[in-house]
Amino acid sequence: MSRITTIEQLEAIYSGIADASTAKVTDRITAEYRLLIEGSPFVALATGGPEGLDCSPRGDLAGFVRIHNEQTLMLPDRRGNNRIDSLRNIIRDPRIALLFLIPGLTTTFRVNGRAFIDTDQALLESFIIDGKAPRSVIVVDVEEAYFQCARALIRSDLWNPAKHRSPKEFPTPGQILAALSEDRVGGETYDREWPERAAKTMW
Repeated sequence: MSRITTIEQLEAIYSGIADASTAKVTDRITAEYRLLIEGSPFVALATGGPEGLDCSPRGDLAGFVRIHNEQTLMLPDRRGNNRIDSLRNIIRDPRIALLFLIPGLTTTFRVNGRAFIDTDQALLESFIIDGKAPRSVIVVDVEEAYFQCARALIRSDLWNPAKHRSPKEFPTPGQILAALSEDRVGGETYDREWPERAAKTMW
């Protein structure tokens, strides 16, 4: 094993940054980047706190991350598991990173910045879907924005339907829960009831 321990060692391996790698970086949402955000139904949200790092999947109707202005994004916090790991982190460390995915597009889009949590009633109501408002909104002050090259998604062939896997090849959530809790929670009942429960609590 040859462990890299200094920045100098690292940069010696990864030398030669192309102009495109730096020219794409901005401190705001440009007209071109607006289209990527508005077309995305999914974003991975990364935060950090005293207990460590967290990366949370967030999905909604395409364009669910609102562009308030070129320096500010707004992300509704929809129904989830109530662990609030990301929200706890933001309270204690406002640094945040977003990775937007668009089905069928191999280009991804990244935003780094600082966030806070807003519960203004009018703001929450502006995000109502199916008669339900989020309990909070994550407001992101954009510090850095740029698209990511397509290599990762091309290598993974992520959007190729021929590469989709059958759920039957993997353990179900109920099976995982049962195994980890010594059958205290989960099991066939959990899997059977989850679709109806999720449909009632989607928003």
